[in-house]
Amino acid sequence: MSVNFDLLKELMDFAGKNPCQCTLYLNDGKFPIVNVSIINSPTPVTEPTTRGGVYFSDKFAYKMKGTINDLSVVSLLTKNMLGPNTEFGELKIMTQIHSKGQIRDVEIFTNLTNSVQTPNSIELNMIIVRLEFL
Repeated sequence: MSVNFDLLKELMDFAGKNPCQCTLYLNDGKFPIVNVSIINSPTPVTEPTTRGGVYFSDKFAYKMKGTINDLSVVSLLTKNMLGPNTEFGELKIMTQIHSKGQIRDVEIFTNLTNSVQTPNSIELNMIIVRLEFL
């Protein structure tokens, strides 16, 4: 994982104090994400490991959760879900934060670990794998 921990801390602090306006970019589509939260929490492994020979998991991960109210995204997410897929893509999410007195664009790259669909929305649970200022 190549996460800039200073940027991650800024992002977590900002998202904890402000409604984070995020947008998922997927297959030439843009999908607003609401109710965004970012936390550091334990994973179900007892030591750092490569899970299923597919991706690396540490004992703790920075997890991001958010809801998309546009169900047209559901069919696009199938190949990006971790689990039975041996090939999966990262999800690219864009947001802005206030950093050092200015508004800065941030790219967040995640792996989708699971999703929960309701009749009106889909909640995404993701692990942050990379962050970058633009």
